[in-house]
Amino acid sequence: MSPNTRTAYGTSSTFWKRTPTFVPSTIEIVYTGETPSPAETTAKPPAETTSAQPAPRSASPQPTPQTTDEVQEPLTSTSSYDDSSPIAQDEAPTDPLELKFHTLLTAANVDIEELQKQSWKGIPSSQRSTAWCLLMGYFPLNASRRSQTISRKRREYTDWVRQTFSRGEDALDRSLWHQIRIDVPRTTPGSPLFQSPRIQRSLERVLYCWAVRHPASGYVQGINDLLTPFYYVFLSPHLAQPVDSLDDSVMDTVEADSFWCLTKLLDGIQDNYTHAQPGIQRQLIKMKDLVSRIDAPLAAHLDSEGVEFIQFAFRWINCLLMREVSLTSTIRMWDTYLAEPDGFSSFHIYVCAAFLLKWSKQIQQLDFQRTLLLLQKPPTESWTAKDVELLLSEAYMYKCLYHNSPNHYSATQKR
Repeated sequence: MSPNTRTAYGTSSTFWKRTPTFVPSTIEIVYTGETPSPAETTAKPPAETTSAQPAPRSASPQPTPQTTDEVQEPLTSTSSYDDSSPIAQDEAPTDPLELKFHTLLTAANVDIEELQKQSWKGIPSSQRSTAWCLLMGYFPLNASRRSQTISRKRREYTDWVRQTFSRGEDALDRSLWHQIRIDVPRTTPGSPLFQSPRIQRSLERVLYCWAVRHPASGYVQGINDLLTPFYYVFLSPHLAQPVDSLDDSVMDTVEADSFWCLTKLLDGIQDNYTHAQPGIQRQLIKMKDLVSRIDAPLAAHLDSEGVEFIQFAFRWINCLLMREVSLTSTIRMWDTYLAEPDGFSSFHIYVCAAFLLKWSKQIQQLDFQRTLLLLQKPPTESWTAKDVELLLSEAYMYKCLYHNSPNHYSATQKR
């Protein structure tokens, strides 16, 4: 097997280090006594929110529906993401929340702290693509530098694609390419959009180009899942027409921006995907310790039944819960992750703990086999935005109570 490919289920970038801490105003912590517990806290959930041509493509695929079963976000004409301009100067939206984001995103110098504060509670779909690019550190905050910088990055990716695929698939790393070609059709299988051959070829190019440029980690199953939220968010403003009728320049822009944002994301959690995936191993230990402190009876039951956290939570961390909740829910969760310092690593552990605790009473009535069946396929099909926001609020509550607790994490840091 190629060293670039691993089939098992972070190094910090400057972006992750410079992100300031934000405390949502809608979270209230009530705490008495020496040892905090969930019963002593209350959390109010956040308010519901409403490049040049790449390598030659394969033959034109059959028409594919432009919407998905999972994602039903409304498309608007006020989208701030445009294929020809980093932030389009559209007519200001009339919705107050959209107008607030529009004002933030079109400023000469974007106030990143204010953008994080507003994004924690959810980003309007019409403003999300630009907001994500800014929050990821891909779009410069200074408007005067933005257009030139983005054009250069998009050309750079296009040149990589051309160089990589110019000699055809036979010149590629066969093992790596084969694994990617297997995994891409499995990505978001319930979505007709991601079953489009045109989109699948695009996802394959992004994943392959990323893998060959990051040999220390290479491609790992699960990275394909992490690409889809970016791809969907950037493609959404153009889905008023079928995917197969979109101009190549639009698809090239979506592909390039998805590549760079995926790169930014993985730079912050790189230890999750290097050899032996030490980042995930550390987070599993932290999650187990956290659950033991919050819900001792649940932790004792899992131990008595022989249920190990690695048997269910490894995938939760590796794929950021994308296989446990819908793409719509994932996108909403990422709004908050991007507003949190180390949102995709440290804060995600609190989200995973809160997610597990939701099924605590049910799990304590189940044996080993039925517990794993529940945790590997939790019943989240009917989840709404309210469910996601409650989960995020509970995770933030646990973070406030336990993140700086002297007994929490200290033991795991010494191991």
